[in-house]
Amino acid sequence: MRVVVDLTKCQGYAQCAFLAPDAFRMVGDEALMFDPAPPADQRLKVLRAAAACPVQAIQVDLADLPTPPPEQTVVAAKGDRLRREGRVVIVGASLAGLKAAEQLRAEGFTGSITMIGDEAEGPYDRPPLSKQVQTGWVHSADTALPRHCDIDADWRLGVAATALDLDRKRVRLADGQEVEFDRLLVATGVRARPWPVPEEAALDGVFTIRTRGDAAGLRERLMAGPKRVLVIGSGFTGSEMASVCCELGIPVTVAEAGTAPLVGALGGVIGRISAGVMREHGVDLRTHTKVNSLQGEDGKLRRAVLSDGTTIEVDVAVVALGGIRNVEWLESAGLAVGVWGLACDAGCRAFTAAGLVTDDVFVAGDVARQPQPMFGYQFLAMEHWGNAVTQAEVAAHNMISSESERWPHLEMPAFWSLQFGHNIKSVGVPPIADQIAITQGTVESRQFVAAYGYKGRVVGAVSWNQGKWLDFYQQLIEQAAPFPLPYGMTNPPADGSPMPAEFPERVFPAHDATVVVTGHDPSERRATLVRSSRRR
Repeated sequence: MRVVVDLTKCQGYAQCAFLAPDAFRMVGDEALMFDPAPPADQRLKVLRAAAACPVQAIQVDLADLPTPPPEQTVVAAKGDRLRREGRVVIVGASLAGLKAAEQLRAEGFTGSITMIGDEAEGPYDRPPLSKQVQTGWVHSADTALPRHCDIDADWRLGVAATALDLDRKRVRLADGQEVEFDRLLVATGVRARPWPVPEEAALDGVFTIRTRGDAAGLRERLMAGPKRVLVIGSGFTGSEMASVCCELGIPVTVAEAGTAPLVGALGGVIGRISAGVMREHGVDLRTHTKVNSLQGEDGKLRRAVLSDGTTIEVDVAVVALGGIRNVEWLESAGLAVGVWGLACDAGCRAFTAAGLVTDDVFVAGDVARQPQPMFGYQFLAMEHWGNAVTQAEVAAHNMISSESERWPHLEMPAFWSLQFGHNIKSVGVPPIADQIAITQGTVESRQFVAAYGYKGRVVGAVSWNQGKWLDFYQQLIEQAAPFPLPYGMTNPPADGSPMPAEFPERVFPAHDATVVVTGHDPSERRATLVRSSRRR
């Protein structure tokens, strides 16, 4: 039995914790933790909890339940040849890839599906790896994603895609084989950014956290009782790992090059609140501080030299410096691809380097860079769980639909984080904001909502242990409501005046040309991407 909870939907009503307390539990005021692989004797309770969830955020493995009658599952038996006999290849066998395959089958696609993944394991849920797994509530091997149907796929696991031939419609694999397709979905996601010095990164005790293997190795080391853990970076993963160390009673130092934790995602105002919470829990937080080097003895990590002039003794370091989008295999394919991901339109169709949309290549998940109509059509890459699900479903639908039947991906960006007993949730795109205002609750109580504004309109909101209010703010964002909010709110703060959001200077994708154009006549002109390694 497999369970996953869409925590962007969860609002902390705790019905599941009442009905199945061995599988679900509340942390703090409204944060939910869950067992992704509850024992078989809990099945009935878990199913009742899923049915009782007021926002239907709980997904349970349904692959072993009776198959519905054909008329309920085959919705396109009368469709065209692509739906009946097409070949769909999905590169990326994780959350987005699985959801796309399930959507294809749900819409009556009866052709072949090939799932290609560089990991030897099938799709699993990544958020628990830095939470439930590290605290010991669940094992990393128990994080497989629930299956809603048998997708009847040809699984090519443990072998990476190495190249794409658009003209021949083939994906080349690391083992030398090629897979032909009629439609291709790129869902390769991101990988953890490693420590930049290979010799130091190879020291025993230096970890990133992205895969099951990462999580299992780190959990084992934490259980061995390290004297001190160093967390490098204080984004969401770094902050969550600091929280885990505190929960386990392990001394932890956080080195953050910026002004505060979470400042890149939520800005300086919320960052200072997060910094205060960390220090209240005993974290040795060093802001404006970089790690100059990691030092070891006999191949094992022993100390870290910091830019503030200090050297600290550590035996575990968690490198939490963000991710690298897995696009290298596409660099010779002629697509609009770079360090920011693979660009696509609102229907998830990939762009070529010349800015043309393809009809055969689609993109979904963390690797996709897509224009957001609600935010001035800015190209944004959203590394969020809920975005991967909805984007994959839209991409799958559009792959096998006619032009007039295609959907736009208009999902509101949303994410969550559980740290130090606090549930932090966000909707919209706070990092594009220039102002912020506390609109409900109080910072002192650690129960509040903050709205973000950009050029006089609401573009985002973040809640701290007040997630039930975010649906309202989502509606404000969708309606382009004015900022500051022109009306009174329930439980207003003493001072709700707007203030600068204090985000770091934004890094734009290109300050220089990214393509070279060749040819003279319209029929001869071509655009070719310029690689950074070729620039001088």
